[in-house]
Amino acid sequence: MAAIISASIDVSKLPKEKFVKGKKGVWYNFTISVNDDSKYGNNVSLTDSQTKEEREAGKPKDYLGNGKVIWTNGSITKAEADAQPVATTAGSVEDLF
Repeated sequence: MAAIISASIDVSKLPKEKFVKGKKGVWYNFTISVNDDSKYGNNVSLTDSQTKEEREAGKPKDYLGNGKVIWTNGSITKAEADAQPVATTAGSVEDLF
């Protein structure tokens, strides 16, 4: 383990159409960014994950929350994929619960 991050998100800002029902639960994909500098005591931001098309179109990121690194061993390693991701389907939010 290279870091422990404490973070909070505003769940009311989660776009309901992006909830994904999988075989073992309901999922929401977001992106966590760790910055080199701090602002208001935080150096981590959480944003809504974007599709390739949204990134290429220049769509602004939807900010969901913030946090801070509370422990590190001084090294964070990039994760490597083990296998192909499992395909899931999205439905209405009511269908998820």
